[in-house]
Amino acid sequence: MTERIVLAYSGGLDTSVAIGWIGEATGAEVIAVAVDVGQGGESLEDIRQRALACGAVEAYVADARDEFANEYAMPTLKANALYQGHYPLVSAISRPVIVKHLVKAAREFGATTVAHGCTGKGNDQVRFEVGIQTLGPDLKCIAPVRDLALTRDKAIAFAEAKGLPIETTKKNPYSIDQNVWGRAVETGYLEDIWNAPTKDIYDYTATPEFPPAPDEVIISFHQGVPVAIDGVKVSPLQAIQELNRRAGAQGVGRIDVVEDRLVGIKSREIYEAPGAMALITAHKHLEDITVEREQARFKATVSQRWAELVYDGQWFSPLKRSLDAFIEDTQKYVSGDIRMTLHGGAAIVNGRRSETSLYDFDLATYDTGDTFDQSQAKGFIELWGMSSKVASTRDQRAAGN
Repeated sequence: MTERIVLAYSGGLDTSVAIGWIGEATGAEVIAVAVDVGQGGESLEDIRQRALACGAVEAYVADARDEFANEYAMPTLKANALYQGHYPLVSAISRPVIVKHLVKAAREFGATTVAHGCTGKGNDQVRFEVGIQTLGPDLKCIAPVRDLALTRDKAIAFAEAKGLPIETTKKNPYSIDQNVWGRAVETGYLEDIWNAPTKDIYDYTATPEFPPAPDEVIISFHQGVPVAIDGVKVSPLQAIQELNRRAGAQGVGRIDVVEDRLVGIKSREIYEAPGAMALITAHKHLEDITVEREQARFKATVSQRWAELVYDGQWFSPLKRSLDAFIEDTQKYVSGDIRMTLHGGAAIVNGRRSETSLYDFDLATYDTGDTFDQSQAKGFIELWGMSSKVASTRDQRAAGN
């Protein structure tokens, strides 16, 4: 029986060429797997037909938009996950759902190997292969660009020689990855970190310098998940899509950062994540009134570690699973409404309300009706500072000797 290889297929030049390239290099049949995570563009059927026209023996396509929003974007939102304080894990959280479907297709079509289009210096090769070896430990992994010497110029020449039904333009200076949670742009002109991004880089966001009138939005959450926008019920996918549209129109969610890649190099990245950044901002403000102080402080540490694990391709790891359990427990009372104004590149929260709020007006007010017993403060301060006071007395005594 001829060996079969499952290929993560985007429909673009490199993965279309990879179908024939893998076949010629290995003698195996190639099954193309395309997963819709809200990246937009062509229909899944068009992508499926192109894969078959490029030589795939089978083409597996999956509409995973709701799955991605529910099972991957929402845990990211609950964690308020921003890698190195900036990046909302746009590409990092899409890889596990793609891996899930790659392994499923490998089982369905009897493949022994999974292939992806990553280079040898990026993060995604790790995310794909660690995920595949976790969900399908018996499967092998190959990367045509890394392992089979498939460079872009060779891909263009191969496509032209074979008459493949794909556009082979050489004028595409950027590497772009996108889904409903956001968009990532790198390489080309951006590799000089002194160069400012040009307007043509952006697609999900409008230029914030000349914004339309301010847009006020009310986002309703239930246990950490957005359930309504301006009183209209929404699914997680619809919430992200609606805020991509509205926050994107105001230029919200543009991120320009030099980040630490897993492989040990620093890389300049441009991200657009209007819906994700608006939702994370709103969610964090709702947590501020519904999550107890010590729990919130510890969650900030957990969220940072969670983001690092996911960035590093450890979505399916035992530690990530344990952190998920803690984060999920913190969301029990994160229900209520956040009012936010979107304008000029900013998402500003100016109102919050919750039936499970820890904010007590009578304790917080300085006006008549204040129920806070200020007479207790003096003794509290004395005890709170006791250890420092004793240590300082010791230091002064020692210095005198």
